[in-house]
Amino acid sequence: MDLAIIIAYLLGILILGLWAGRGIKNITHFSVAGRSFGKWIIFATLSASFIGGGFSIGNAEKVFIFGIINIFALWGFSLKEILVSCFIAPRMGNYPDAISVGDIMEKHYGKLAKIITGVMSVLVCSGILGAQVGAIGYIFNIFLGIPQFYGILIGCGIVIIYSTVGGMRAVVFTDIVQFIVLAVGIPVTLIIGIHYVGGWRAVQSAVPASHLTFLGTQKTLLQFIVLFLSFMLGETLVPPYVQRLFLSKYPAHTAKATLWSGLFSIPFFAITGVIGLVALAIKPDLDPNLSMPFLINEVLPVGLKGIVIASTISIVMSSADSFLNAASVAFTHDILQPVKKDVMTEKQLLISVRLITIFVGILAVVVAIKIKSILDILLYSYNFWSPIILVPLVTAILGMKTNRKQFIIGGVSGISSVFLWNILLQNPAGIDGLIIGILGNFTAFMFVYQLDKKNRVAIQ
Repeated sequence: MDLAIIIAYLLGILILGLWAGRGIKNITHFSVAGRSFGKWIIFATLSASFIGGGFSIGNAEKVFIFGIINIFALWGFSLKEILVSCFIAPRMGNYPDAISVGDIMEKHYGKLAKIITGVMSVLVCSGILGAQVGAIGYIFNIFLGIPQFYGILIGCGIVIIYSTVGGMRAVVFTDIVQFIVLAVGIPVTLIIGIHYVGGWRAVQSAVPASHLTFLGTQKTLLQFIVLFLSFMLGETLVPPYVQRLFLSKYPAHTAKATLWSGLFSIPFFAITGVIGLVALAIKPDLDPNLSMPFLINEVLPVGLKGIVIASTISIVMSSADSFLNAASVAFTHDILQPVKKDVMTEKQLLISVRLITIFVGILAVVVAIKIKSILDILLYSYNFWSPIILVPLVTAILGMKTNRKQFIIGGVSGISSVFLWNILLQNPAGIDGLIIGILGNFTAFMFVYQLDKKNRVAIQ
């Protein structure tokens, strides 16, 4: 019965994606689906897109190892969504024709910035997509006994097919179903899991006491702050989330949807994290990566297990399709189109974005096979985005007077800081270079900004 439910669900998602994506005629519809969605749909697709393997299976893994500190760290992401809803989303009406982050950057910094943003978009999306694809492999392995490699091929193959054919419309429609399934299935798993152990007090007694303290025994306050900031800033305004801000013609709708999504993530991250504690209480010698799949397999009855396995698959696929779509749009619209001498027709652009969707999907499979920890893939991928793009993007959207020189000097400073900290200094105090890179970019960017400001005043 469980197998039948899973197969039926996967086929249903594939058919829904292909049906929803019919009639796509140009890259604008492929990327932002005509800007025709309301706030509830944007809330569902945005929530489904960020609640991927890293923030669910990866969160359970890290709580299994380090304790509840990882839940608190992930709330940095929740805070980021709330801040975006207040300060960024209401301003997106200034970009009525934009379909990518590169379009915003081009308006403020020129074509070179658009191309660089496109390259960084492809890298960060491919890395985060790799985390989701890796999670698909774990799920197929533990539930169906399929080797991880083949599980990755099956799960990613389904996502590639409907994302290639249907673009953002297929992604949004499948996200709605996936969001409903995961929003019900994962909390049910935790409730039954706690009951299986014998109640919350039994869980508390079975896990190390340090796992239930704020910092535990393996993290310092400084390391926590850096991790919190990494989750807060690492995915800020990455391409799939910016695309969600383009899905409505009314910025007020996207602002509300983003706020609701941020608030929803707070209890959801707590739920997925505590699942790791329950798995630890049942089987302390378990592979931490398998915490959530193990608990589903161990405590749920037949029938309900199939539904919850489907919800676990939903978690991963709903994030994977979003990053796959964003990466292919960035490659085609922000890199290929600007550097090509001849103007590409709408048909050529659509063919290109679909071919690149397939290519990026294959690249994500390679990433997933090479790097084992899902959450580690996320943190590694962030280094391709925030130290280079975040500062100039946010300052531009907020209305600061910007120019190409600020972008270039800030970006060089940001990536140099990451290289110096991570490669040459080997992560002093166990702190990742992401935050150092953002600080390096911000310092250089603001220095040039203030210098230009003084020069303008002197000329006047």
